[in-house]
Amino acid sequence: MSRREGSLEDPQADSSTSLLPHLEAKIRQTHNLARLLTKYAEQLFQEYVQHQGDPFGLPGFSPPRLPVAGLSAPAPSHAGLPAAERLRLDAAALEALPPLLDIVRRHQAELNPRAPRLLRRLEDAARQARALGSAVEAVLAAFGVPASGPRPEPSPAAAAAASTGVFPAKVLGFRVCGLYREWVSRTEGDLGQLVPGGPA
Repeated sequence: MSRREGSLEDPQADSSTSLLPHLEAKIRQTHNLARLLTKYAEQLFQEYVQHQGDPFGLPGFSPPRLPVAGLSAPAPSHAGLPAAERLRLDAAALEALPPLLDIVRRHQAELNPRAPRLLRRLEDAARQARALGSAVEAVLAAFGVPASGPRPEPSPAAAAAASTGVFPAKVLGFRVCGLYREWVSRTEGDLGQLVPGGPA
């Protein structure tokens, strides 16, 4: 990778070196998308909670942090990783989210059939996660960073089996919507480090 193209390892190492214009535009566009989706993800999470009833909406409610098949929260060490690795992890999480969001939408279609806006938000979130994941992959490709290879698909059957019953299904949705919010926000932050003139 030439110095003119910048570096994913330390994008602020030489602030006098400009990224190629098309690459700058791609990073800005993807960062703007992530920033927009961060707002949507927060709205989805709040609306999800509103439709689950007590105890989900009660102050201080903290459901059991059950594992979600194929997806975990960003690790505390995430921020200390090289930029390329952070973006790879972001892309992998965004790829894992759509099938999980689809499962949550199916559960909510049974539990809250009269909540069309929530169902639409869940459907939109799955599509938006795919779009943002593809955009992050395109940024990596533009930097010449090789793809990490095919990733195993999260098993919808495993996630569905883990959420048998009304309360576990609601907890699964709570966790998935929360993880969607966390990963989109994390992606926004990681891309923000690469935006020319962004935070060091």
